[in-house]
Amino acid sequence: MSQTSQIEARTIELAKISETEEDVFLLKQHVKEVIEGAAFRGSHRSGQFLQYIVDQAIAGHTESLKERIIGIELFGRAPSYDTGDDAIVRVTASDVRKRLLQHYGRYGDTSEFRISLPLGSYFPEISRDPLQEARPVSAGVIQPASEDIQPYTPHAQPAVAAISPEAESASLATVDLETHETTKQSGRKWLAICLILTLVNVALWGAFWNHFTHKARATASILPWSVFLPSPHALHLITSDPDIAEIQGYTGQQISVSDYANHNYIPHPDKLTPETNRITQILLRGNKTSLVDTPIAVNLAQLAQSGAKRIELQTARSLQLSNLQTDDNFVLLGSPLSNPWTAFFSDQLDFRFVFDKDSGQEIIRNLHPREHEQTQYVPTALGWATGQSYAIVALVRNPDQTGQVLLIAGANAEGTEAAGKLVTDLPRLSNVLRSCGISPSGPPQHFELLLRLNTMAGSSTNTNIEACHILPETSTH
Repeated sequence: MSQTSQIEARTIELAKISETEEDVFLLKQHVKEVIEGAAFRGSHRSGQFLQYIVDQAIAGHTESLKERIIGIELFGRAPSYDTGDDAIVRVTASDVRKRLLQHYGRYGDTSEFRISLPLGSYFPEISRDPLQEARPVSAGVIQPASEDIQPYTPHAQPAVAAISPEAESASLATVDLETHETTKQSGRKWLAICLILTLVNVALWGAFWNHFTHKARATASILPWSVFLPSPHALHLITSDPDIAEIQGYTGQQISVSDYANHNYIPHPDKLTPETNRITQILLRGNKTSLVDTPIAVNLAQLAQSGAKRIELQTARSLQLSNLQTDDNFVLLGSPLSNPWTAFFSDQLDFRFVFDKDSGQEIIRNLHPREHEQTQYVPTALGWATGQSYAIVALVRNPDQTGQVLLIAGANAEGTEAAGKLVTDLPRLSNVLRSCGISPSGPPQHFELLLRLNTMAGSSTNTNIEACHILPETSTH
């Protein structure tokens, strides 16, 4: 019998076993008991694997019971991971088979259900013994021992001897005479201490306030923060969407900003295999951001706070086109591959990200090269590799609005990290702007910086300014 026929037979058998909600509940309860039993104790991963394959089988998701999809969905592997080199699914499945044999070798005679995982398949074979009555607790489960709980009892209070009113009055009078002078002296001491503490407190608050206001003024006077912080409009930080970058790399389909805005994340699903479509749907379940975005967001929030400004955090996938059609200000993290909204402003840039199909990565093309500048800049290192990469920092207009947009984007995550460090390092940023002929504390100017950096093991080093362009204040080019 072919594997397809075997799976069909198991599907039919499972459908008979789980005809009612009560049957499904009993089967799931049995799985829980098996996982909590002695055979699976000490192997959380194998327990998760068993739970996953049974749940998917019950739900009829046969396409999810394939090695690559299990590796992606259960073990967090990348869609393009090499199943030949990474055998985590096969190894775990082998371990689950052994543990199931151990469990039923001990409790099989009293078990209503029996689960096995045939070789060469991840679709479980589940059978049911109609002669066995369902029991609320299986013999395979070790119940925790009950603990004696002692009720809380307040601590006993010491007995207090009764005192007559006359004796109490005499005693109080004596104590008052003896302590009167002591109280007066103590009062003078405490008054002096309080005065000293008050003066110290005022001095410390004065120093702190001067430092804070000086830092706020310094932050608010440097581009691009001199544009964002004094503005009466909101400041939004838009983080990247690494899952979208993963989908584009895996499917080979590029997502335009128009598709992204319309939530059309898979432009041509008909050109993908069922397995590939399934993987993309798994990736789209989350809405996470890149790891490098977090420290950048924290540093930007601190800068905004020092300038008495609040920054509003939002993920790229939750952003709507209508949000951009306001006079608010925005900071966008990530290149068009990981944050398609960046492409919405690319018409204003000289340095533009372009996806190179031959190398499978983004390169930066220089539309208006100046003396000693290249027409394109090609990274020699993909993510988490050793080599050279590039990033841009650009302050541009929001088309048809009065708001401003700061782009912080790298050809890889390390590049975005390096660009984020630059814009939050105010002394260094000031020096860079001056070297480009821009007064950091002068009138607002739109500009773009091209950064070159070295990468190693996911970190950026030796970041330098490769080029800088002052952008025209006229119409976009």
